[in-house]
Amino acid sequence: MLVISDVSLVFSTLMCSLVAGLLFSYAIVVMPGLKGLDDKSFIKAFQVTDRIIQDNHPLFLLVWLGSAVSIIIFAVSSFGKLDGIDFFLMLLALATYILGVQMPTIIIHLPLNNKLQKVDVDNSSEEELKAVRIEFEPRWNKSNEIRTFMACSASLILIVLSLKL
Repeated sequence: MLVISDVSLVFSTLMCSLVAGLLFSYAIVVMPGLKGLDDKSFIKAFQVTDRIIQDNHPLFLLVWLGSAVSIIIFAVSSFGKLDGIDFFLMLLALATYILGVQMPTIIIHLPLNNKLQKVDVDNSSEEELKAVRIEFEPRWNKSNEIRTFMACSASLILIVLSLKL
């Protein structure tokens, strides 16, 4: 009989893996593609893409919030049921995902994205747009590389746990 810890493990593995794939796609396709654009086009393209997410796209919300909620449910429902290495892996997956993916999003990415959303590209000079991009792009990309690694790591740990249990 399936219990909540089993269901939440499967669901969190799926949701965290989908988030890892999204972040990976940004790291290897989206941002390198945007890099070739001039400053105005880069900012405008990022604004348009980010607005889809910021406007609470339902599937994005399901996956993003579902990943965080389900991994927390898995951890809570697993307390007392897991021991030894399995308990350690569960805690490691939780910490890696929450601290390595969700927290950087809240602390770094959302403020950067929100600041970029406020830029009026049509009424900004080339120098202003260049300065905005220089302030945004390297920090966003570096942080995304880290959270991509952390998301992939958390997903791998969850897959290992799924295979063990």
